[in-house]
Amino acid sequence: MKIQRATLFSTLSAALLLFSTSCSDDDDNSMANNDSVKVYASNNSNGNISIYDFSSSTSVTTKSLITVSSAADGIYFDEDTETVYQASRSGNNLEGFIGVNDIVDGTVIDTAISGASDMTSPREVAVRGNLYVVADNADVDGDANTPDGKLYIYTLSNGSFTLRNVVTTDIKLWGITFNGNDLYAVVDATNQLAIYSDFLSNTTTTTVSATKTIALEGIVRTHGITYDTSSDVLVMTDIASATNGQDDGGFHVIENFTNKLNALANGETLALSNQIRVSGSATSLGNPVDVAYDAESRTVYIAEAGNNGGRILAFNNIGTGGNLTPSFNSALASASSVFITSN
Repeated sequence: MKIQRATLFSTLSAALLLFSTSCSDDDDNSMANNDSVKVYASNNSNGNISIYDFSSSTSVTTKSLITVSSAADGIYFDEDTETVYQASRSGNNLEGFIGVNDIVDGTVIDTAISGASDMTSPREVAVRGNLYVVADNADVDGDANTPDGKLYIYTLSNGSFTLRNVVTTDIKLWGITFNGNDLYAVVDATNQLAIYSDFLSNTTTTTVSATKTIALEGIVRTHGITYDTSSDVLVMTDIASATNGQDDGGFHVIENFTNKLNALANGETLALSNQIRVSGSATSLGNPVDVAYDAESRTVYIAEAGNNGGRILAFNNIGTGGNLTPSFNSALASASSVFITSN
């Protein structure tokens, strides 16, 4: 998922691998330069929201907030209102929870903002201004041989979501992210990336084809995607075999992405030599379904749905990639989405 810039210590101590759990608000905890990095995560196990606070250089605190949903996917945090939004897979709608940073661990939180149950199988959420786009990966026409999906576009106004329009695609959907007005979408069940130029100019319910599609060498099946404008870095995940959720996954970091994208014609492939791949037995990557990226520390955060039942992972000191051990590794059953922010 697309993130705001954050700062994380480049070296996390071994204590982070077995982080402490806190029921307190961590806004009073301080660290060098007054930076506070938080990771917001959703899951398909119980639908609750997990918040990880990296304010301390020696430990990470976490809390879980109980929602009305029993399963959830795409997640987004609005710093201005301290509101977490997630796509509820049990309710098939968007839901928002206000003031989450001041709520203690284990609290049942009220749904302050919600939309109608318009969707069938909501996955990732991408936000541009007051417009919230949700990728729905349900089969549109009932024919599994014809790939398709839907992008639901909601307007957030006066504390509620209103469905503006629905765009049907001719690709299977999962992860989405914005680069300016362009929407990047992974083409599920493939190694491809679809670009929809000036996506939000589609204001009616219609069917739209991608402006451009490229493939990424080395990826078997992609799910998660994020793009950082400040560094021009794209990160995409590889779940590889859908039947192996333990150890065959990975992720790709593509630096100087705009120039590399522009150098490819529609349908061409980005060579593995122009990417950094992280994968292998030490990574705990089996089914990495979502990703966030901190450009300042070059840290990749992963929602890992499969390995040992699900995990939240972080990788720093990526270098040239390879079989890296996560700098942070915490169990979260059926982890589905991650978003990071700093203040």
